[in-house]
Amino acid sequence: MKGLIALAVWAAAAFLAPAMAQTPPPPAAGPGLRCAGAFQQGGLVLCKTAPGALLNVDGVERGAADAQGWVIAGFARDAAPKAEFLVRTPDGAAETRKTYTVRARQFSVQSVSGLPQQTVTPTDPAVLERIAKDTEAKTKATSSRADLDGWLQGFRWPVEKFVISGPWGNQRILNGEPRPPHFGVDLAAPTGTDIAAPAQGVVTLARPDMHFEGGLVILDHGQGAFTYYLHMSEVAVKEGDVVAQGQRLGAVGATGRATGPHLCWRMRWRDRQLDPQLAITALENARRFFKLDQLPPSSTPLLASGDGPRTTAPAPPAPAPR
Repeated sequence: MKGLIALAVWAAAAFLAPAMAQTPPPPAAGPGLRCAGAFQQGGLVLCKTAPGALLNVDGVERGAADAQGWVIAGFARDAAPKAEFLVRTPDGAAETRKTYTVRARQFSVQSVSGLPQQTVTPTDPAVLERIAKDTEAKTKATSSRADLDGWLQGFRWPVEKFVISGPWGNQRILNGEPRPPHFGVDLAAPTGTDIAAPAQGVVTLARPDMHFEGGLVILDHGQGAFTYYLHMSEVAVKEGDVVAQGQRLGAVGATGRATGPHLCWRMRWRDRQLDPQLAITALENARRFFKLDQLPPSSTPLLASGDGPRTTAPAPPAPAPR
């Protein structure tokens, strides 16, 4: 009897041994992530990952890569020194994490006087009602999510000849009152100077007379990337238009809160304000890194003749790809 019991135990152990010896399958390979561009405050980066991979930046879901795996991300003016990127496959089976260093920038202080006080600290009930309606229209315009990747072709300057009269990110003092930072780059040029689309996009807002912005156009370039064109004397497009890179949007003016003719050019990625001047060089560097077709050089503006400051210091060069 003891022999039969021993034989049974041996047989059971022999049967279970292969199963117990099996190792779990290796985890699925991550979707991978490579990014290039401007890893600094106000900067924009272009990343390559798996098609449709979901992007999370600093713990916030930020959409998905396109069908070729391209996705963009940006860093706010006050971005922390480190940014955490996570991409995962749509089924959640695999992921890739990377931490990027974000370089800090120094911002100047600019004082602007002579503005109508109702455009600085409005108190008139009719003006406040108008501002509320304008804000509602702008919010609706930036809730758009066009199925485009206009940023993949890079951005060009929207005006050919100009003077940079106000840099992005500087602290503004308007009529002697400290105000929030300036989230545009001001391109001074004569009234009537053509404004062209820097990249393909969909017009989500085209209004000739906003309270603060005057003539305003907003373009949706896809994946939450928007560009704004303020103080226009002419708006030559309408909402819903799909515009090509280089297509005319309208003309430079001095409408809204402005003391002279210029284009205030702004850029935004989802809820983060970005520096459009820096985005030009960032995408040029990224396109070279990923060996995409090159665009004509566009990182050096042509400066107009005349009195006044020629330009501010150029945006810092975009750091090496990572």
